[in-house]
Amino acid sequence: MDGSLNSIAERARAALAEKPDGVVEAIAASAGVTPVDVLAVLPEGAAVFAPADRWDSIWTDLSGWGDVLLIVHTEDIVLEVEGSLPAGSEGHGWFNIHGDSPIGGHIRKERCTSIAFVDRGFHGRRSCSVWFMNGEGRAMFKVFVRRDAERALIGEQLQRFEELRAKITSA
Repeated sequence: MDGSLNSIAERARAALAEKPDGVVEAIAASAGVTPVDVLAVLPEGAAVFAPADRWDSIWTDLSGWGDVLLIVHTEDIVLEVEGSLPAGSEGHGWFNIHGDSPIGGHIRKERCTSIAFVDRGFHGRRSCSVWFMNGEGRAMFKVFVRRDAERALIGEQLQRFEELRAKITSA
């Protein structure tokens, strides 16, 4: 396979065309590209990137959204946890999150190279999420706007997502 940028973008676009509202990681795998390559060829505005140095302001905002859906997607597991994001603090080389939530642990914050605000269709429904991307072009983890009992995006969280995306990407 030719590794040029054009061929990567072409492969990503072709795979995305086959399943435009599918799982980004599966689309990427089928094309032999990374998830960030797929995000880069989404329609304009569907994936908007902020630099990693905006981590603190983005995390602070996200920690005020109430219960969110945090997803860690690797080749071996798709782990989904609902809960609020603890405020977090830095220590011993980690971003540490602990509190009154099922979401807790330690994140290698320095591995984050960008943060993507993703607003796209997923299996026939709108999906909005914030992806913390690493240097390998993969999501370290994703924070999703939750859905209500009728499977609609929760309005207050959707508004917070849209406001944060606009604020961060225009700064």
